[in-house]
Amino acid sequence: MHKCWRTKLISQHNNTKSFFGESALRFFTIHPKSTMDDYNVIYERMKHSGFKHYLKICLEHSFHSMLHGQIETAKQKLSEAESWRHGKETASQYQRTKLIQAYRSLLDYIIWFEKKSRLPGNDSFESDSQGMENYYRQASINLKEILKNPGVWDPFILSYVTMLEFKEDQEQALEVLNRYAYDDSFPPNPNAHVFLYQYLKRHDASQKKLKKVLKTLHFLVPSHELMLEYSSLLLQSGTKKDDQKAVEVALDMLDFACWRSNLDVWKCLQKSVQNLQTEEDWKSFIDEKMAARKDWWPGTALH
Repeated sequence: MHKCWRTKLISQHNNTKSFFGESALRFFTIHPKSTMDDYNVIYERMKHSGFKHYLKICLEHSFHSMLHGQIETAKQKLSEAESWRHGKETASQYQRTKLIQAYRSLLDYIIWFEKKSRLPGNDSFESDSQGMENYYRQASINLKEILKNPGVWDPFILSYVTMLEFKEDQEQALEVLNRYAYDDSFPPNPNAHVFLYQYLKRHDASQKKLKKVLKTLHFLVPSHELMLEYSSLLLQSGTKKDDQKAVEVALDMLDFACWRSNLDVWKCLQKSVQNLQTEEDWKSFIDEKMAARKDWWPGTALH
């Protein structure tokens, strides 16, 4: 009984200190003369108010430093948190440690990218310093590890791909993007397909490959702005199947009110219908697609 009450009192004491720490942070946020030193003092006190939230507070402290442009300081805070250990590691501690490693790697990337941008010959890795090479290695190794932990990692994946492209490792970059987009262990993520499409387009991939990616994106987000490019690609093929698909893509966009005043979408629809008019069954196809829409498009006639 004594041990139970002692544990309860310690928990209440830590919660009280956490409350005052959070209150102090809110106060400094609105105080016009607060400085980063003020925040640092409070964060350090909060970290040592109890072990339960240590990693979470370290991560928040790092974010605050990032917002104030103190990238090196933010990285230092994450490095300290990454090496922190207390007792047996719990599942939540493990997840937060992985998140801290990921953000620390992202900061390595940011530092590397900024240093690379300041080099006179920043398009050549040979002109890089040893320090930059170290940042590159640290960032790339840990960013690669992210793929072992399925989730939504958009900025981390983009950073890793940028580094691979800089090294001209196109094969690895494509492998990373394909896995991020199509690996079933990752949650459905439209951005993953956008990143893959942009990469393929940047490297002059075939229309067949571009259409394949946009087809999946259309399934996930039929109102996405890239559907205009998808319609254009479909219309360029000149096949009946792609002309029909172009009609479907345009109509799916127009199902959303935000696109109904967009002239480009209507032009895509007009062009795809005109292409289909060489086919005998084009009217029945249009009637079928418009059947579900006639109630909310009164007066619209496409035939």
